[in-house]
Amino acid sequence: MENSRTNFFKDVYEVVKLIPKGRVTSYGAVAEYLGSKGSARMVGWAMHGAAKIGGVPAHRVVNSKGLLTGKIHFGGNRMEQLLKAEGIKVVDDKILDFDSVFWNPVQELGFD
Repeated sequence: MENSRTNFFKDVYEVVKLIPKGRVTSYGAVAEYLGSKGSARMVGWAMHGAAKIGGVPAHRVVNSKGLLTGKIHFGGNRMEQLLKAEGIKVVDDKILDFDSVFWNPVQELGFD
C-alpha cells in the first residue's frame, strides 16, 4: 500500500508533465493546484526524486522568484542549459521575464 507522500509525489509528477516547453512554474503553484498550498517544499522534494522517474521535466519548476534553486540536483549548469534550449532566458541563475514564461496550473487547468 502506498503512503500519502508517494501519492503526492505522483500527483506532482503528473502536473509537471503538463508544463509546456518554453514555460516554467513554481513549487508553490504546483502545491496550490494540488490543494496543498503550504507544501511547496514537498514539491521540491518530489522534484529532487524526479530524475529517477524519467519523463518529468523538473527543470521547468523553479522558485516563486524565478530562481533556479533546484539546479544542484541537475549537476553543473544542466538546468540552465535545458531551459535555454527551450528559449527561456536565464542570467545569474534567474529567469528573465519570469512573468511572461510563468505557467500557472490553477489558471491553465483549473483546480484538481
